[in-house]
Amino acid sequence: MRRGVSPAEALALALLPAAMVGSAALGCRGTGLWVLLTALLGVVPFFAALERERPKAREVLPVVVLAALAAGSRVLFAPFPNVKPMSAIIMTAGAALGSRAGFLTGALAALASNLFFGQGPWTPLQMYAWGLLGCLAGALSRRGLFSSRPWLCLWGVLGGLLYGVILDSWYIAAYVDGPTLLSAGAAYLAGLPGNLAHGLSTAAFLALICPPWNKQIQRIRKKYGMEEQEEPPSQGEG
Repeated sequence: MRRGVSPAEALALALLPAAMVGSAALGCRGTGLWVLLTALLGVVPFFAALERERPKAREVLPVVVLAALAAGSRVLFAPFPNVKPMSAIIMTAGAALGSRAGFLTGALAALASNLFFGQGPWTPLQMYAWGLLGCLAGALSRRGLFSSRPWLCLWGVLGGLLYGVILDSWYIAAYVDGPTLLSAGAAYLAGLPGNLAHGLSTAAFLALICPPWNKQIQRIRKKYGMEEQEEPPSQGEG
């Protein structure tokens, strides 16, 4: 499976923020459906590429296993709002397996866990947001920015905040009639405590699980010959 993303996939990821910024700049009303459609468009190319390339089962299995672990952790930690290992597991998948695998892990984990929490119009946004965290983790790892626990903590906090901002932005687009700077700011401010708790818990879980899990994943990839013509990730144990 390709570690990086294709230009088409990168363009698809850029559609959602472009739609949100454009709608806000033009003062559009009732843009929730438009934002939802662009989130779906951001997810589709990754699954289309998976179907087109038909990677071997040994390449897909780590993604499926990590997605299942992430979904299960969300269910297990359901009594603790905004404190869950799910984002950390997804970012670990991206750091260890690459951006495309990280995105697929996040998208699949969101879809699977919502079988428990409930599917709805928020599901494509969560698939996009968690997928984006995995994708960015792959890109950051290739550049050596997952090389120590302090860096892991930083990206964990930022990742949790980014996820929250994406979901809060969709809430504003879908449910705030004629949003203004004041109403949008109030919505972001209301979501800040939960988003910060998500970011801090993600940082803690990421620092705890990413180094040992990454090491084991690399051993598995080497054992089953999954590293041919690929650069090893820059993740260290810090």
